[in-house]
Amino acid sequence: MNRFHVLSATIGTGALVSLGAFAAVAANPQIDSGVFISSEMSTGVTVTQSPGATRTGLPVAEPAIKGPAPLPTEEQGLPG
Repeated sequence: MNRFHVLSATIGTGALVSLGAFAAVAANPQIDSGVFISSEMSTGVTVTQSPGATRTGLPVAEPAIKGPAPLPTEEQGLPG
C-alpha cells in the first residue's frame, strides 16, 4: 500500500467514526438538567388540553380587494 491509500483509509475511518458519534448524540438529545430524553419512557400522566375561550366580540376579516387583482405592467404581455 502506498501513502495515498493509507491517508485515504485514515480519513475515511475518521469520517465514519465522526458520523457515528454525531448520530449517537443526535439520537439522544439532552435537556438542561442533563437527563436524556427518550420517547420510550412513560410517566403514566395523561394531559388533556381544554379548548380556549371563544372571543365573540371580534369582527370577521374581509378582503380589501374583491375579485381578481390586475397583473403588474411587466407581466401583462405584449400590447394588442
